[in-house]
Amino acid sequence: MRHVIIGNGIAGTQAAESIRHLDGNCSITMISDEEWPPYSRPMISLVMEGSLKPEDILVRDPDFYQRLGIEPVLGSRATSIDTRNRHVIIDEGEIGSTKHTLPFDRLLIATGADPRPVKAQGLELENIFFLRNLAQVSRMNQVIRPGRKALVLGGGLVGFKAATALLKRGLEVTMLITSAHPLSMQLDPLAGQLVLKELLAYGLDVRVGKEVTAFEGPAGLQKAHLADGSSLDCDLAVIGKGVLPALDFVPRQDIAVDLGIRVDDHLETSCPGIFAAGDVAEHVDLARQTPWVNAIWPEAVNQGRLAGMNMAGRPVRSQGSLGRNMIRIFDLDIMTCGLINPPEEGYEILNHWDPRRSTYRKLVFRQDRLVGAVMVNDIEQSGLLVSLIQNQRPVDLPKAKLLNPGLNWKQLISAH
Repeated sequence: MRHVIIGNGIAGTQAAESIRHLDGNCSITMISDEEWPPYSRPMISLVMEGSLKPEDILVRDPDFYQRLGIEPVLGSRATSIDTRNRHVIIDEGEIGSTKHTLPFDRLLIATGADPRPVKAQGLELENIFFLRNLAQVSRMNQVIRPGRKALVLGGGLVGFKAATALLKRGLEVTMLITSAHPLSMQLDPLAGQLVLKELLAYGLDVRVGKEVTAFEGPAGLQKAHLADGSSLDCDLAVIGKGVLPALDFVPRQDIAVDLGIRVDDHLETSCPGIFAAGDVAEHVDLARQTPWVNAIWPEAVNQGRLAGMNMAGRPVRSQGSLGRNMIRIFDLDIMTCGLINPPEEGYEILNHWDPRRSTYRKLVFRQDRLVGAVMVNDIEQSGLLVSLIQNQRPVDLPKAKLLNPGLNWKQLISAH
């Protein structure tokens, strides 16, 4: 059996390990456009800020491939999939001058996500970066200098990590956010305003409702022009406007694609023998009860493991995925999970804001089930709330009691 895995992130790595655990004799090939062995992509901002070295964020030893009998094809990018003849076409080298094919019996697409493109002129200028992999961080670190003026586009997790890293490196940082508050995809307006206040208090120049239309400079970046007619001087820019599944090489006439690659409960695509896992895969969301892409590390781990088991012939079903994040933003601890900003009809929302203790809780219910939660500070019970959403367990006690900081499992169990 010939297994080919496109991508050596955590989803691909987990899949390879599952396959090898169940089948010691099969062939496994892993393709990656990076030269590094598997590493923690969420931690690359720590390399950017200088607190960690690239080798510190490796999640597997450099001998990972040899130890598991895996053939690595690194520094190469998959450009297409021939589903009829069952092979992957890859480009090798910096300009893809050499092409060859890799045959497969079963294929996993675990290519993760690429930065969401932005519509602005001058993107070809030097010192404009994305924050998505170690190669990009390495190029950024060559030009980061204390006192320089940095511009960060985007108020999501990537933008926040980039802005705080640059601030720690001694740069003057301005964040431009098109929405009304930071982390608009993870937080409701009240929690978002708490984050905005915290960012401003720690020296970040955060401007909401702003969008860049053009970058200017003779070669390197010198200025950014905004949609409102204003402009900002800047020496470098980091674009963190979110990500999209990396699937430009996927033949949509053969493999069903929506936002991500549609997969069934076994992580198999519409094309038999071809699977998808991680940030590129679209499966049912447990909170929304609809197909969704949850591009987070824990789901990539789980989906990769399950996909590998199914590829190796052990049928295992996925119950679905759930978006959640736990973030520390300076002095704020934040947990967000599930459906945070639901439609107006069909949902019940409870919340409580305590300005004296700087704590906030928001709970979203669909009938008798918790489907979303936001916590700001005092997040010790976050695991309990995540479990309620993940297991789709009915809430039998009065819903308002879930807002109580003293809630515990005993109270939930005794309610049944």
